[in-house]
Amino acid sequence: RMAQRWVSLRSAHPSAARNGRPREHIMPSVRDILQTKSGQVQTVGPQMSVLDAALVMNKQKIGCVAVMDGDHLVGMFSERDILRRVVAERRDPATTTVGDVMTEEVVCCRPHTKLLEARGVMKNRRIRHLPVLDDDEKLCGMISIGDLNAHEMHEHESTIYIMEQYIYGRT
Repeated sequence: RMAQRWVSLRSAHPSAARNGRPREHIMPSVRDILQTKSGQVQTVGPQMSVLDAALVMNKQKIGCVAVMDGDHLVGMFSERDILRRVVAERRDPATTTVGDVMTEEVVCCRPHTKLLEARGVMKNRRIRHLPVLDDDEKLCGMISIGDLNAHEMHEHESTIYIMEQYIYGRT
């Protein structure tokens, strides 16, 4: 039912070597962010009411949930969906189901997707969340643009610290 698009179609698997030689510098991947997160992805079913899903999102302080039908990712439901497809269309959130208003065309990534590629997809498609699927196409995580920004900030802070140590000769 869902049209999935994979972010990582052209990305090589991390074990792949370029020109027969191992890579000297490994680019950060989605896996690096997932290792810092709890591992639990908040999910809802397509039959849940928009009101109940919004209450879950508010309680968890999150802007998006994965919509699962059993073990299968069937959509994403976000604050934007509530604004565009419920509030703007004057639907009753108590009687409207998540399945009626969720985003069905979901862009997904894999743990080995490079962060630069994930950031580019999020920017170009104007999306804030990417579900992460493992090799068995099971949901194994979710990253947000906020996660990417926090990771990049940490990387910059680390680089600045190392450069200061080098410049000022501290150990």
